[in-house]
Amino acid sequence: MFVSTAGKRINDMPNDVARVRRKSKKPTLEDAGRNLLREDKKTLIRMMLEWAKVDERLHERLILYAARQAGPESSVAAVQKAFEKAVRVKDFADYRETRQWAHRVNEAIDSFELLLRDGHADFVVELCESALESLVASVEYVDDSDGHFSILRDRLEDIHYDACEEAEPEPVDLAKRLFEAELYSGLDVFDGAVRRYAEILGERGLKAYRELAQAEWAKVPARTPNQDAFESHGDFRITHIMKSLAQASGNVEELVAVMSRDLSSAYQYWQIAVVCRDAGQVDEALRWAELGLAAFSEKTDGRLREFAADEYHRRTRHDEAMKLMWAEFSERRSLERYKILEKHARIADAWPVWREGALAAIRLQIEEARESVRSQKKPAWMFVGLDHSLLVEIFLYEGRSEDAWREAEAGGCFDSLWLRLADAREKDHPEDAARVYLKHADAGIAAVRNARYEEPVKLLVKAAAVMKDLGRSADFVRHVEALSAKYKVKRNFIGLLEKKRKLLYLE
Repeated sequence: MFVSTAGKRINDMPNDVARVRRKSKKPTLEDAGRNLLREDKKTLIRMMLEWAKVDERLHERLILYAARQAGPESSVAAVQKAFEKAVRVKDFADYRETRQWAHRVNEAIDSFELLLRDGHADFVVELCESALESLVASVEYVDDSDGHFSILRDRLEDIHYDACEEAEPEPVDLAKRLFEAELYSGLDVFDGAVRRYAEILGERGLKAYRELAQAEWAKVPARTPNQDAFESHGDFRITHIMKSLAQASGNVEELVAVMSRDLSSAYQYWQIAVVCRDAGQVDEALRWAELGLAAFSEKTDGRLREFAADEYHRRTRHDEAMKLMWAEFSERRSLERYKILEKHARIADAWPVWREGALAAIRLQIEEARESVRSQKKPAWMFVGLDHSLLVEIFLYEGRSEDAWREAEAGGCFDSLWLRLADAREKDHPEDAARVYLKHADAGIAAVRNARYEEPVKLLVKAAAVMKDLGRSADFVRHVEALSAKYKVKRNFIGLLEKKRKLLYLE
């Protein structure tokens, strides 16, 4: 009877077979090469053709090889056909399939470089532009989570640029094709073409490109603070193109003129102010910042306020700077805004006064929120700012851990802050830390529904160490045993307790 040896260990095989397998050497490509050198030419050709019948990639390479020998027209046609076949997606390529698809497309692009090396740059220019169109057309049929599209696009654009340098295409025609691709294509095809292709386009090409852009730009309506921002893809793209032209020329006034076509948000004013400042036009920068603040006096962009405040400080107009920063803090009370207020108040050498005002404003906000709950008789969860979380955050940031603890005790705070407080108090106030660890561990175990108890058990481990130092290990053991009895049906929790036994019971 025949018995397969597949899967058996060598020691379980007959002695002769085991001995052969131990002595056998895995063949390498070098071994294959030496063997092929022994074959005659006809045999090698027959072997390659036979392999090509079952190897699609080898089949395509042999066809492209034959096409290259037949002349440029045949070669170009074969390369284009191979690319279109590689880029085509039948239904939808999921995440895993996309990697294989991108590999096939990348291999097809290899042939573009071969054509360029063969001296067919003019054909390669057209091939790359056609290939980019096909690539964009396939984007909605592929899961591009890993960003394969941008890699393939960049490679095609690099080859296109090299081919243009060699072929020196008619500049006006090239300008038109680049402009239309940048304006209408997806995937940011030929993004910033006017900067990259400036030398290739030359004076005539740049002039044609600019005329095309200006004609399209004339169709875009100006947006004021009372209107919506640019919404269509076309408006966004032509704006980007006009910015590129202005940046390429180095003309700040031209760039500001382009950017000021859309003044529908405070963010736009801030961008213009930054451009002016970076160009050394600080007075003009402040003028734009002030225009933006006047147009968006409430709930404006925080960057715009801080930009203007920085400029006011430079001019020793500290009161105006602090007025802006107080408005920013008042509208968006947070630790980050508190830090920004502090930064500017220190520049004005007035932090103690502004700090006292900021803390008083936070306390008033808390009281107003609580009064709203009482008067409207609505659930507390419908209101923000009811607890003392922000005060706790601020005091922890300032290194005032005792003040932070008192605020948490008085008005409560986020769970994450309680744990930070416990860590901070563990050395000098271990009883407080142990109490917080146990409380949040218990709450975490009760709340878990997805069988992940790592975080609550970590807190139990912390509590175990603290309570041991307090001489209260027995109390801790009783607590854990009570949890085990209460949640005995939670098998994952019980299993994790057993796994962490040495840490929990400090054995």
